[in-house]
This record gives sequence, C-alpha cells and structure tokens, in this order.
Amino acid sequence: MQDIQVATRKGLFTVRRAAAGWQLGQPQFPGEPVTQVLRDAHDGTWYAALRLGHFGVKLKRSSDGGASWQDVAAPAFPPKPTEGPLADDTTPWTVDLVWSLEAGGGRLWAGALPAGLFVSEDRGESWRLVESLWTRPERREWFGGGYDHAGIHSIVVDSRDPAHVTLAVSCGGVWQTRDAGATWANTSEGFDAGAYMPPERRFDGNIQDVHRIDACAAQPDVLWAQHHGGIYRSADGGRSWRNLGTPSPSAFGFVVAAHPRDPLRAWFVPAHSDQQRMPADGRMVVNETRDGGASFRTHGEGLPARDAYHLVYRHALACADDGETLAMGSTTGGLWVSEDGGALWQCLSRDLPPIAAVRFA
Repeated sequence: MQDIQVATRKGLFTVRRAAAGWQLGQPQFPGEPVTQVLRDAHDGTWYAALRLGHFGVKLKRSSDGGASWQDVAAPAFPPKPTEGPLADDTTPWTVDLVWSLEAGGGRLWAGALPAGLFVSEDRGESWRLVESLWTRPERREWFGGGYDHAGIHSIVVDSRDPAHVTLAVSCGGVWQTRDAGATWANTSEGFDAGAYMPPERRFDGNIQDVHRIDACAAQPDVLWAQHHGGIYRSADGGRSWRNLGTPSPSAFGFVVAAHPRDPLRAWFVPAHSDQQRMPADGRMVVNETRDGGASFRTHGEGLPARDAYHLVYRHALACADDGETLAMGSTTGGLWVSEDGGALWQCLSRDLPPIAAVRFA
C-alpha cells in the first residue's frame, strides 16, 4: 500500500498503512505552510512546495522517501519589462504560491498564483517561465476566482504523450499544448459561466472558472471537471465538455478524482453552494458516478452526519492506483480514508491543520 502525503498549513504529514491500520506520522516542516506535494513516479523523488509569506515560495526535494530534504530552486518570474506590451501588466510578477505540481516525460510542471506556468528539466534545479502562455493576449483578461489574481491549479500530463499537457485556470478556462508548451489552445467548449457572468459572456472560454480537472490515467481522453457552475466530463481529450446535471445534494464543489482505469468512474465532494461553502444540511458526503455521469450514488457512512462545516479544496481528494483506496482532507483538519471506493470512510484525524492537498506516494 502506498503512503499518503498530506500537505497542510502547518507541515507535511505522511500516513502509512501498518499491520495495526493507518498510522499518522509527525509533520515534516512543522509550522510551515505546504501548498503542494508530488512523488515523481519516474524516479520516486518527492517534492514539496512551501509558502513562507515574507520569505517567499520554497521548494524541497527528497530522494529517500521523505527521510531527508534538500532545497532546490523555486519557480520565479523574470523581471517585469519596463517597456513594450507587458509594461502596463497589472498582474504581479511574483510567485505567491505553487498551486499545482506534476511530472511527466522528464519534466516537472508547476502552476502558480498568479497564473504563470513553469517547467524544469533538471529535477527542480532550475525553472523557466513558459512565456508562450504568459505572453498570450488572452492572459490579460484572466481574473481571480477567490484570489485577487488568476492561478493555474490543475495540470494533467497525458500518460501516452508527455508533450500533451492540459491546464485549468481560475478564472481562465482550460488550455492545452501538444508540443510541450510551444503553442497553446483554449479548449473550454461546453462550459457555462452563467452563474457569475452576464449572458453575453457565459460561454466565453477565456473566463471560465474551472475549479479542478482530473483524467483517467489509463484512458486519458476522458477528463472530469468540477466547474464553478457544475460537474463536467470530456471524452475527446478535453476539446469539449458536457454538463452532467445536478446530483444530490449539489453540483457545487472544488474537487474531482478520476478512477485510474475506469473512464466511467469518478468522485466529487459537494458543498451547499457558492454562498454557503459547507456541506448541505451539515452532512458531509462524497458523490460517485460509475456510468460516466448518467447517475450518481451518495456516500456518507463514516463521515460527519450532522453539524459539519468541512470544505474539501481542489487537491484534497485522491484515488490510489488500486482504484478503491481514497483519501480526503478538509479545511477544518479532518482526514479520512476509504478502502472500498468511497462507500465507507475511516476518520484518521479531526485535529490536523487545514489541508491543502492529499496524494498517494
């Protein structure tokens, strides 16, 4: 069984499966906000991104499963131009946080707030801004969905072709490259921003607030999206998206986890609404579809059934390679594991710091 990495506001925790059950270890980087964590499946290297306020963004790397860590370079913008078309850019050219971190084909990709995309080809020793995306004129229209500025929170590297990368921007829609970042296309057809935009712009691909995307690893042409305005699925590699309706109790939320092998199966964690970002009626549940979104089943056994105020952020729900083990963490420090596809949940802690991300290592 894989370890579970839990990135929190006060350190990085590791959960291991032992004979006596799941064991929660002591935090690494105690007291320090960890915004993202990654295990590169190619060589087993772990990475952790920290957001240290006045001291800036830091990136750590471990080659021994978290036993020891080394500082490596953190993504950073070049100096802002003082002349030319970007001289009046109102977006700060300073990385506030590393919001997404993925690996594939010998590259590391980092999505930042504000919405810069960075790539490293030397295991984080150096990074460069993907200027082909940053300098697109459409980027100047992106805006924040919760933060003051837009950010790149989702990166999907195609398991068949690592030069094919799909991004989700809040708020800027879905963007794809098929040549490792040389060129980009907005692929947001089907999304509807009518919940927060005027009618004439509701289908504009450049202002869509996609909260999270995830792909079926075995069939990467199937992607799932939790959008501000509902739940979506794509069966054509993210070129177009189909709204899946409103499962009970809500289609609003922030996170989606795709099954690694079954393209018809995915999990979502609903919140009451944009206005009330907490479980409907105080009952925390996980919604699962097994038929491509035609129907949903609602799971709640083992989760708080009343007086619950948990919210699950974009990266805080994960499915292991076995397709049955899930881990979930909340903004109020709850951590749960399910070993039967989400039907039954076991609480590992109610007292962790706010959880930003969970991943199977």
